[in-house]
Amino acid sequence: MTVSVGVFRPDDARLTQAVELLEELGTEPVPDPMLAVEPTDAIPRSDADYTVLTSKTGVELAAHAGWTPPGAVCAIGSSTADSLRAYGYSVDIIPDQFTSSGLVAALSDRVDGARVDVARSDHGSPVLTDGLEDAGAYVHETVLYRLTRPPRAGVSTELAATGEIDAVLFTSSLTVDHFLDAASERGLRETAIDGLGDAVIGAIGPPTQRTAENAGIDVDVVSDRADFEALARTVVDRLSERV
Repeated sequence: MTVSVGVFRPDDARLTQAVELLEELGTEPVPDPMLAVEPTDAIPRSDADYTVLTSKTGVELAAHAGWTPPGAVCAIGSSTADSLRAYGYSVDIIPDQFTSSGLVAALSDRVDGARVDVARSDHGSPVLTDGLEDAGAYVHETVLYRLTRPPRAGVSTELAATGEIDAVLFTSSLTVDHFLDAASERGLRETAIDGLGDAVIGAIGPPTQRTAENAGIDVDVVSDRADFEALARTVVDRLSERV
C-alpha cells in the first residue's frame, strides 16, 4: 500500500528534491508549498566580528550578492554549514545543538563586547538575538529575505480534513502556522487537526514540535538532525512500522 506524505518546501529546487526523495522512499508525495522566499536585497554587514547564518537560503542570497565575511562565520546546522562550504566560505562555529539556544550556548563566552550580525529571514526567533545580547554582544539583525505563504497553498489541509494523508513533514514553525492558516481559510482548521490524529507527524526540531503541539497537533517524530532528508527518512521508517 502506498502512503501519502505532505511536503511543504518552497516551490523551487528544494521541493523538487524533496518529492524525488519521497518517491525513492516508496511514498506518494503531496507537494503543497507553504513558503515563498522574497529576497530583500540586503547583505550581511561588513564590520561584524561574528556573522550568523541560519539557513541555506540565506547563504545563497549572501553569496550571490558577493558578500565577503569580515570575521568568524557561524552556522546553525549542518545543511547551512555545507552550503557555506559549497560557496567557498569557511565555517568557524557550528553548535552541538542545531538551534538558536544551542548557538547562544556556543557563543556566550566569546561575544562579550563583540559585534554580531544575525543574517536570516524576517521570521527569526528572538531567542538568538536576545541570548547574544544577554551575553554582552552588540547584535545587529540583517533580514535577507521574507517568508510568505503562497496564495494557493492548502491542498494538504483538505486531505488532512478527510483523513486521506498518512504523514506530514513540518520543516519550520512557519510551515505549521501557514498550514493552519490555509486550513482556517477553508473552514477546516479543527477538522484538519483532527484528521492528522491518525497520521505520522514529523517536525524538524524542538521549536517546530512545540509550535505544532501548542496548536493541538501531536508530533510523532522529531529528527535527530536538522535537515529535510533526515526528517523524511525517519518519518517513512515510522510509517513502515505501522503497515
